[in-house]
Amino acid sequence: MSSFDDPLFRVYAISAASMAILMASQAWITVYRMTKVKGGFRSPEDVKRSPLNPNPSPEQVQPNEYVERSRRMHDNHTENIPLFLVVGLLFVLAQPPLWAAQLALYGYVVTRILHFAAYMTAQLHDVRAAMWTPGALAVMAMAIYVLVSAI
Repeated sequence: MSSFDDPLFRVYAISAASMAILMASQAWITVYRMTKVKGGFRSPEDVKRSPLNPNPSPEQVQPNEYVERSRRMHDNHTENIPLFLVVGLLFVLAQPPLWAAQLALYGYVVTRILHFAAYMTAQLHDVRAAMWTPGALAVMAMAIYVLVSAI
């Protein structure tokens, strides 16, 4: 396996770690939002009296748009980032030119962060799609490179 001495693997490691941090952070953002509005909970047991919920209410399990936006963002991460992690690793193993790896992997990271910012600020679908599309195309290009290299 590659090491951090390999520039290609280092680019992948930085990109993968960045995406893992983004994806894991989204769960904490959702928890923060649930705590802030004291709602948006999903499970019936979440509306039982506890030290963190001293005044439970049945409304706390009703959808809350502020919380649901964060959940949708997390769903989007789980639909996209794992695919990037797998394809990105295979891409690096296929030994592309360093500039191509930097463009594809770092480019993906930038587009995901821009997509995150667009979604967090409730931008139109057109704006979010403009941020998502280059990253999706980068994953497709990497997958095609891997396939051609492996055949």
